Amino acid sequence: MKPNHIFLLLFIAIFSSCVNAQKPSPMKKVLIVYYSFSGNTEIVANQIKEITGGDIFELQPVKPYPEEYDSVVSQAKKEISTGFCPDLKAMPDSMEKYDVVLIGSPCWWYTMAPPMFTFLSENDFSGKTIALFMTHGGSGLGHSIPDLQKKCPGASIQPGLAIYGDSVKQSKPDILKWLQKIELISK
Repeated sequence: MKPNHIFLLLFIAIFSSCVNAQKPSPMKKVLIVYYSFSGNTEIVANQIKEITGGDIFELQPVKPYPEEYDSVVSQAKKEISTGFCPDLKAMPDSMEKYDVVLIGSPCWWYTMAPPMFTFLSENDFSGKTIALFMTHGGSGLGHSIPDLQKKCPGASIQPGLAIYGDSVKQSKPDILKWLQKIELISK
């Protein structure tokens, strides 16, 4: 083989490995389900969709939360303390076709927002892989992972991702690391 052919083959091999560095796993069907109050969680969910190519679904309560901050904080505290699950406008069509469910929520009172608890209560996640991503104002994931484990017995719960609300637009590097950690994309 001529030296320039060897160089060409080497170049193709290196280029191919770089192109495929962030390729989603072709074997796993991914659903991204999220609830977003301020738009931060929606930004992260859309970045995840862009990277994974997964299907995406936004949860919307039938009765929207108040827009005034103190009112929504008060309502969320009451709903979370009582275990209230609000009615949702719609649910994803068929959970059976998904292997991985990525769940996104703002962190309210150290856990997921009540619309996410409605979604979790009305679906069976046995045998599925679940990973949680949250936006927050300083509380990180709170106690959401143990709450998720209680709601989804029989599911494989992966490490979560917490994104500070003010940094969602710059969070793509953190999202990529997380998706690699939970083995949804290759390194």
